[in-house]
Amino acid sequence: MVKFHVPMGKLESIFISHVHGDHVYGLFGLLSTYGMGGRMTPLHIYGPGNLRPFINFFLSYNDWLPFEIVFHQVNTRFPEKIFETKSLEVTAFPLLHGIETYGYIFREKEPLWNIRKECIAQYGLTLTEIGTLKRGEDIVRDDGTVIPLAEAAYKPYSPRSYAYVSDTAVFPGEIEVLKDITVLYHETTFLAEHEDKAKARFHTTTLQAAAVARDAGVSKLLIGHYSSRNTDQRLYEAECREVFPESYAASDGDVYEI
Repeated sequence: MVKFHVPMGKLESIFISHVHGDHVYGLFGLLSTYGMGGRMTPLHIYGPGNLRPFINFFLSYNDWLPFEIVFHQVNTRFPEKIFETKSLEVTAFPLLHGIETYGYIFREKEPLWNIRKECIAQYGLTLTEIGTLKRGEDIVRDDGTVIPLAEAAYKPYSPRSYAYVSDTAVFPGEIEVLKDITVLYHETTFLAEHEDKAKARFHTTTLQAAAVARDAGVSKLLIGHYSSRNTDQRLYEAECREVFPESYAASDGDVYEI
């Protein structure tokens, strides 16, 4: 985070997929860094129940931390909303990886509509009518006059979404869960030739992940979690693009617009 100039002070919540070392051990260095940096605000951590003993063990040797760690256990067999703000919601859903593992979808809520300024005077809009338009509704006045929403207001943006699918084999219902995601991160541990190993180890191949992205109608696919068998990320990207052209092999420090 420091290397790539990510503002650490803005971090409020962390979402952990599962307790395999390459997905959780870095957490404790981060918590220590926050402690030494004098963080005071609580830090919320979401993850499977077997993450709690890891955190308790860490705290047993680090009771000097000046901030509170709030653990939220994720435990669901179906997609479930676990976090919400005024503009964003996070949904957790189970993955297929041999141990309890979750993926996460970060989705913007529908924004309020913006009023076209010239229409306020043109139609003599009242505050109540402005509120009606902001909710996305036509105005119907007592005399039967209709002011169409599309004429007097506009949506500032369409809600965007990001899905994080860590270690998993392709699972039933995955396409429905990821339907129309804006940007999907999906592990592709193995090239297509190692499909048998992917199945045995509950991982995904390039072609499988690309097919999920294609069939779910996502806009962009980011891939990662490459096997040490092959360090050439271009091969992973090329195989995915055979099925889904908007595929990109991700590396630390890359920036993608959502």
